[in-house]
Amino acid sequence: MNKKYSTIVIGILILSVAVVMIYRSNLWKSLPQTMETDANQLNYDDGLGTNKLHELTIQTLRQSTYPGSDLTIEEELTPGVNYSRYLVSYRSEGLKIYALLTVPDGEKPESGWPVIVFNHGYIPPQEYRTTERYIAYTDGFSRNGYILIRPDYRGHGNSEGTASGAYGSNDYTIDVLNALSSIRRFKEADQNRIGMWGHSMGGFITLRAMVVNKNIKAGVIWGGVVASFPDLLNNWRRRSTTPPPGIPTGARRWRDQLVTDYGRPEKNPDFWNSISANSFLNDISGPLELHHGTADVSVPVAFSEALATQLKLLGKGVELFTYTGDDHNISINFSLAMKRSVEFFDKYMKENNTN
Repeated sequence: MNKKYSTIVIGILILSVAVVMIYRSNLWKSLPQTMETDANQLNYDDGLGTNKLHELTIQTLRQSTYPGSDLTIEEELTPGVNYSRYLVSYRSEGLKIYALLTVPDGEKPESGWPVIVFNHGYIPPQEYRTTERYIAYTDGFSRNGYILIRPDYRGHGNSEGTASGAYGSNDYTIDVLNALSSIRRFKEADQNRIGMWGHSMGGFITLRAMVVNKNIKAGVIWGGVVASFPDLLNNWRRRSTTPPPGIPTGARRWRDQLVTDYGRPEKNPDFWNSISANSFLNDISGPLELHHGTADVSVPVAFSEALATQLKLLGKGVELFTYTGDDHNISINFSLAMKRSVEFFDKYMKENNTN
């Protein structure tokens, strides 16, 4: 085999592998959908002969305001190893939303403590308790010198309102954006050093928040539902066919309802692009670090791989860590993933702090 022929064969093999990877993550659909900033002015065909904005569009989120409120301390909880814990409340669209708040002990930095807004994944709303679940996760950040606020989305725990689900409604994202505004008012917090962490459904919320709000300096997502809406429609179904408990029937059928109202993505791409955070990555507020177990049976690792590829092609800061054989919670490599997450936030919110 001569050198020229060998080079051609190697080139074909490399191209073949690239094509397989693209098809694996559905990038052939999602990559061309990235929009420029002027997509704020997007008007799309709703499939009904009129142009209007659906509540799920990124433009709708950007046009709304999220004043939040002062935080009210409802209860002082058992402290952590080097931080205080509180049950607090704030306002979101007139609703009283509860949250877990942790504040480091010791002398506050002159500008205030850096903050992490912590977005939890799906938990049946009627089973959700503020002081349960994600204990080791919140502790990993709280013990390392961060204020942490973990919102109880509406309809969860003692929070007012109806649990609507994250994918057919912007309600949870709105609650998080109001939590962000509320923590910026908190006297112990540095409003210029705020990061966001999300797991699973919370990763979906984190990505949406970061293309809407410029005050989020950095984000970390574990096992995130971070695909475009076309990918969620075509390439993601939960193993169980039983609808998630505690979510209204209409909210459970968001796929069917959107297809009925607006047609499938291949027939109406403008609409499906307009509701996908992945189409607005040019405007992401800061760098992202992604973590995903390869044996995750709840959310495909291909979602994180595709998002990392999109961000790299746009020249955005992104790091991706995959964990061979690990699950949706990255339970096998938890300590390593947490160490990397803390170091990432430290890099962008402590070491490089320019205020």
